[in-house]
Amino acid sequence: MTWWAVDARPASERRAAVGEWLVSRTGQAIEERGDGTLVTFAASEPEAHALVAELEREQQVPAGCRPLQQVDWSVAWREGIESRTFGRLIVSPSWLATADADPLTVVIDPESAFGSGEHGSTRAALTLLERHLAPGDHVLDLGSGSGILAIAAGRLGAGRAVGIELDPESNLIAARNAERNGVSGRVRFLEGDAGALAPLLGPVDLLLSNILRTVNVALLPAIYAALRPGGTAIFSGMESGEAPLFRAELPRAGFSEVEMVEDGGWWAVAARRG
Repeated sequence: MTWWAVDARPASERRAAVGEWLVSRTGQAIEERGDGTLVTFAASEPEAHALVAELEREQQVPAGCRPLQQVDWSVAWREGIESRTFGRLIVSPSWLATADADPLTVVIDPESAFGSGEHGSTRAALTLLERHLAPGDHVLDLGSGSGILAIAAGRLGAGRAVGIELDPESNLIAARNAERNGVSGRVRFLEGDAGALAPLLGPVDLLLSNILRTVNVALLPAIYAALRPGGTAIFSGMESGEAPLFRAELPRAGFSEVEMVEDGGWWAVAARRG
C-alpha cells in the first residue's frame, strides 16, 4: 500500500481551525511545517484526492497531494515528538513513558485529539499552568481535546479539573489519558458548549481556554462568570501577532493581564478577574 501526503496551505489566521478540521476529518495527527503548511496522510490515492477536494471546497484552502515511500505513516507521525519539561512538569508521549514515571509526569497519547505538547499554543498554556496553579485549585479547561491541560492540572495538585469539549471522540481519548495518569477520580470531561456550561460549573480558581482568538473573545463573559473574584484565566491558541487585539479586550471584560508567554510564534496570557 502506498501512502499519500496531503499538503494544506491555510492563511495564518485560519491555521489552527483548519488543523482541527483535518484531525477531526482524518482521525490522525498532523504535521505543521515551518512555512505554515499542514501535512496529513491518506492510505490511498483516491482518499488523498478526495481530501484535497474537500479542503478546497469546504475550507477554501489550497491543497495538493503526493505519493510517499513505503512507510507506515499511521505511526510515523510520532517521530520527532519527545518528552518536554515545563517547570516542575514533564509531558511525555505514551510510547516514551516508563513504568517509574516521576509523579509530575503527564503521559499523553493524543490519538485523534488535539494536544500532545508539541504545538506552541499547548506548550505556552502548560508553561503558564505550571506557574499559576495552586494545590487544591478547582480548574476548568475549555476545548479540552486530548485532556492534556486538565490532566496536567490534576498532576500538579488541582482539587478537581473539568474539561469541556464538543467532540465526543476527544472526550473518550481524554478519559483514557486521565486513567493512564491516575487522576480520573479528580479529572472528568463533559461534552457540550463551553459558553453554556462554564458558568454553571463555577466558581473555579483557574480556567484554561486554548482556543482561537475570536472564540476566546466570544467566551470572555462566560469565563468571567465561571471564575471566582480574583481567579485566573489562561488564554492560549493565538498567534503572537494577535496579542494586541486580544489584550485590548481584557480590561473591557473585567480582566487584568498578569503574565504572557510566547512559544514558536504562539502567544498565551494569564489574566486575573476583577
